[in-house]
Amino acid sequence: QVQLVESGGGLVQAGGSLRLSCAASGSIFSTSHMGWYRQAPGKQRELVAAITSGGEIGYVDSVKGRFTISRDNAKNTVYLQMNSLKPEDTAVYYCNALVASKSYWGQGTQVTVSS
Repeated sequence: QVQLVESGGGLVQAGGSLRLSCAASGSIFSTSHMGWYRQAPGKQRELVAAITSGGEIGYVDSVKGRFTISRDNAKNTVYLQMNSLKPEDTAVYYCNALVASKSYWGQGTQVTVSS
């Protein structure tokens, strides 16, 4: 069983920055593929960024050059640094862990970007 707890969301003006954190319980974090998803009102949940257990990274086109995903296996934590935020980045952001063919989700953290 893996439990994920996100933090770092909030209200920020356009052009600002936020850093999201996702702390994972359990001893299998280092073997987990981790991802950040977001869901805006009335829209489907989308994958924003992902980092594999081996450190391979990918981003959705809309955040390339602005967001950076990273992980600290010693702290069982994955981060999402978000710079140059835009109003269209407003959403609930969810952390996801994929390990041993099982998927785990955090409770989500709200990010609101004002224009």
